[in-house]
Amino acid sequence: MTRKGPLAIDYEALWQEGMKDWHGQMPERMVNDQLEEQFWAQSIARKKAGQTDPYAAKIFQEIKKSIQPEHSVLEIGPGWGNYTFPLANHARKLTCVDSSESILSYLESCLEDKQHVSYIHAKWECLADEIEEHDIVIGVNCFYRMYEIKAALFHMNRLAKKRAIIGMTTGPIQPHYEILYEKYGYDIKFPRRDYIEFLNLLYEMDIYAECKIIPLERVYEYDSYEQLVTTQSKKILNDTFHRAHVEESLLPFIEEKNGRYYYRHDFHAALVSWEPK
Repeated sequence: MTRKGPLAIDYEALWQEGMKDWHGQMPERMVNDQLEEQFWAQSIARKKAGQTDPYAAKIFQEIKKSIQPEHSVLEIGPGWGNYTFPLANHARKLTCVDSSESILSYLESCLEDKQHVSYIHAKWECLADEIEEHDIVIGVNCFYRMYEIKAALFHMNRLAKKRAIIGMTTGPIQPHYEILYEKYGYDIKFPRRDYIEFLNLLYEMDIYAECKIIPLERVYEYDSYEQLVTTQSKKILNDTFHRAHVEESLLPFIEEKNGRYYYRHDFHAALVSWEPK
């Protein structure tokens, strides 16, 4: 059932509008499957086998509370395995669904001794009806290209027997960008979609989801000061900007040790979950 009424908001339309960039254009990676495949192939080539992001461990510890060793788990968009690897060691059965052949090949090579892990090459929102139900259906940071987002959520609800879980890392943005925006007036590439939209979309589907916020931190490491400044300027949308403004804004947040530079960023993850209905 979808909620109707005089104050109803089309949250799917808002999601789709948020897929566009700050110039109102749909980024090519959102619509070009070949370009997306190239991105993941290049990303995997830079990874050590089994390497995951350190902050993901804290998110998994919260996810793990909903998953028992006897459960079957279906993971959407596993990427380079932040949650796939621990899930493979925890769940009775794990099925990974991804639109990238590079991703699935990489995971299969890393988990070749895990006979209870299987792989499906498909776009989640276009998933065929013959996929079997699993106890838990989970997807973390995997919905960014899904235009038909309601179909994606519908499939999660349809295929989860016990619980559906959405994970999404969220703000705040790196703090020096706030300074660049507020003090110097630069246009900044702030996120255009966030976890709150999942709560609204599910509410529109008559699903009352729970939400857990997890505090996280990430330390960015750079070989040189130049690399730091260049990398941490990429979210400025203006064609030109003053480097001195970037350096001044970065100063409170960076640390230098033995010629390397470190930037600590406090942010959050949101876990949106519900019992299927």
